[in-house]
Amino acid sequence: MVIAGILKEKGGTILSVRPHAPIADVVQMLATKRIGAVLVVSADGALEGILSERDVVRSLAENGAGTLDRTAADLMTSSVTTATPQTTVAAAMELMTAGRFRHVPIFEDGRLVGLVSIGDVVKAKIADAEQEVDSLRAYVVGG
Repeated sequence: MVIAGILKEKGGTILSVRPHAPIADVVQMLATKRIGAVLVVSADGALEGILSERDVVRSLAENGAGTLDRTAADLMTSSVTTATPQTTVAAAMELMTAGRFRHVPIFEDGRLVGLVSIGDVVKAKIADAEQEVDSLRAYVVGG
């Protein structure tokens, strides 16, 4: 299975904020949408970075309540690992595990087309395993 299958299931919605977005607004978006990260995108649509709950928590530990006065650009991770729709689910899992991150922006032909989380990848792996078990069960019973 490849990432394109996950994106097809998820739909094309990509949540993002601008680099100058106040952290208080970003935190509200994360909580309201029940997501763990948001992409930071410039006005022309270029990916500037990714901002996760972990980034916010680390800043809170270092800066306390002053974190809420900062911007997305201040806290985001600017060195972002990306993948393509043709990346296998297994390869995406390896990227996330090796890099110790839980979200991967997906690019196709230089254009941002989605964001995949570790939850999305695990869900796809489980569905794939269940389908394989069902196929094997049908083979054994039918044979």
